[in-house]
Amino acid sequence: MQDQIATIFAQFKTGTQLKSFKAFGSGHINDTLLIESVGDTNPDFVIQRVNHHIFKDVPGLMRNIELVTNFIRSYLETVPGSDPNKEVLTLIYTQSGKTYYQDVDGNYWRCYLFIPDTNSFDKVDSREMALEGGRSFGKFQSMLAGLDPKLLTETIPFFHDLEKRMETFRDTVKRDPVQRVAKASNEIQFVEERAEELLQITRKINNGLIPLRITHNDTKFNNILFDANNHAQCIVDLDTVMPGSVLHDFGDAIRTGTNTGAEDEADLSKVAMDIDLFKAYAEGYLSEAHTFLSPIEIENLALSAKFMVFIIGLRFLTDYIDGDNYFKVHHPEHNLQRNRAQFQLLKSMELQFDDMKLAIKENLSRFAAKCPV
Repeated sequence: MQDQIATIFAQFKTGTQLKSFKAFGSGHINDTLLIESVGDTNPDFVIQRVNHHIFKDVPGLMRNIELVTNFIRSYLETVPGSDPNKEVLTLIYTQSGKTYYQDVDGNYWRCYLFIPDTNSFDKVDSREMALEGGRSFGKFQSMLAGLDPKLLTETIPFFHDLEKRMETFRDTVKRDPVQRVAKASNEIQFVEERAEELLQITRKINNGLIPLRITHNDTKFNNILFDANNHAQCIVDLDTVMPGSVLHDFGDAIRTGTNTGAEDEADLSKVAMDIDLFKAYAEGYLSEAHTFLSPIEIENLALSAKFMVFIIGLRFLTDYIDGDNYFKVHHPEHNLQRNRAQFQLLKSMELQFDDMKLAIKENLSRFAAKCPV
């Protein structure tokens, strides 16, 4: 194994050799290794085997990452006090100048410069962390606002397209392949009662009213590296960076960052949206994003949180009815349990929706009174 990894590492222009390696991170899609290099003054590196079964167009994905990281780096180089090697991922090219190496087995590998002295967190446990998270993703989008989304490849087509998801859901309910519809009747009714309100976001995106921008599309808090002082430093996991709506990024950060329970929490009494964390994230996000957001994006920020909870819950429910073919499950009712936890979170948001909209309006007025809500 050491020789195999050393051979792969040698394909990249690192200026050093492998001393040792170990598994790194908590991701479930790609295999990630931290490489300790030879020599005390040489930096360490991260190499990843990209899961080409999930990401069908790895060359396109890597072009996206190259475009985005180079664009951000060019911006940071103009900002006094910035350190691009710490604030944006640094791609290491292969000896032949490519962004990835394909081995004899057809596996795709990439290499990044390792960013030391950082931490990531799976759970948001303070207002300060939520504020930093919002600021970090807002800055990420703001830095990319000048890059044409048409230059990027759509790595996962129709990823957050609720019209497509509803078509699949209704077809699955109609087929009822494993006779689970009866057990999920309440959840199916829940979907149909709310679909029309939330479909408006997808329709406004598809008809061009909500603009396409370059978005991250996986805005979990563990995709932010924090420095030793718990200040957000760098956004990572760029595999899903592609054209999309900022509403998806904002909404998914709220979905994952403000939930008081686990994504698959069985005790629904533990599941709610923490409004204080929502307010803090919105404050941090708008402190950076108010400079480029359009009025229609601002108008739909609060709704986007409900949208993302709904679409993820819908996907869990669809997979449950379909026989658990997509998400890994630990027991037969796992996807239904996940769905119920998401829909409980949505109910909590519905009860606090006026407060959510007010928080957006109040925070926005602090940064850009000229922008209407």
